[in-house]
Amino acid sequence: MNIKETKKQLRTKIITKRASLSATDWQEKSKKICKNLENHLLFQEAKTILAYFSIRQEPDLTTLFSTNHNWGFPRCVNKSLIWHSWQPKEPLLTGKYGILEPSPNAPVIKPENVDLILIPAVACDYNGYRLGYGGGFYDRLLNSPQWHSIPTIGIIFEFALFSQLPYEPWDQKLKAICTDKDVLSIYT
Repeated sequence: MNIKETKKQLRTKIITKRASLSATDWQEKSKKICKNLENHLLFQEAKTILAYFSIRQEPDLTTLFSTNHNWGFPRCVNKSLIWHSWQPKEPLLTGKYGILEPSPNAPVIKPENVDLILIPAVACDYNGYRLGYGGGFYDRLLNSPQWHSIPTIGIIFEFALFSQLPYEPWDQKLKAICTDKDVLSIYT
């Protein structure tokens, strides 16, 4: 089986397992992830953090959005992510993929102003590789020179952490992985 097919099967397996979580388990695990993030030095030292609004029962980071940080969220434009400032109570729109997005009129965040990126993932491994949904949005972002050096933390539930995932030459390693159990720092 080729890498693409292996990734597709693994993606289906993990998304199905995530979808089987009860609402209570999902929220409990999500709150543990948020607590682990709040206790991590990268999060504590960051002023501007890029994050995501969860879909398909991804870990929910909503409780973090009231912390004393500048928050940025993506809008999907063509095949790129454009990052905009957002604070609680500001309006959100439903984007192309059914994901909540800030208004296109919200201020754009430039890479040089970003301290940390919280990256959604289907799965991650102990080497820092992540399995996404297959659209390549984060791969393209992290391969851009202006974004490449910004610290990244992959966000997953503990059951989606593997010893090794299939990866391709363009896949970028994460700086850390946060689960409902712990934050794993990756040393490269």
